[in-house]
Amino acid sequence: MTTSASGDVFDVKKIRRLVQLMKDHDLAEIDLEQGEQRIRLRRGGEVVYQTPAAQAPAAPAVAETKAEDAAAATTEDPNHSVIKSPIVGTFYTSSGPDAEPFVKVGDHVGPESTVCIVEAMKVFNEIAAEVSGKVVAVLVANGDAVEFGQPLFKVDVSA
Repeated sequence: MTTSASGDVFDVKKIRRLVQLMKDHDLAEIDLEQGEQRIRLRRGGEVVYQTPAAQAPAAPAVAETKAEDAAAATTEDPNHSVIKSPIVGTFYTSSGPDAEPFVKVGDHVGPESTVCIVEAMKVFNEIAAEVSGKVVAVLVANGDAVEFGQPLFKVDVSA
């Protein structure tokens, strides 16, 4: 399926305009569909916790599969939570190039602990853990682009 850049709902410029529209009008969520494509943007620091499921290839009709994967993932290890990116942007482990990372594997975090920064449209958004536990994995490299809902950290909530 080919779509022109002007009609592509996943065009980065359009996504950035939608993010700015959300900020300008204090919108919490935008949900759009175009043919078989869909995009949902949420803001406000909402973090979804779940044990990571095996990533299936993207397909238009995967809603049922994702729900089943999420249910299966929580039964695999209920002591692990995943901190996911609440926005699209660039992932940074620290506040500056020479600064220490906010967290490393083995560090204990609390719900208010800043774990990283995600930059979107020159705005640096501090991401809070919103869970207590021990960081067991950092799933993204410093400077990588991240998508909405992409897993960033795995936290052992039993520690």
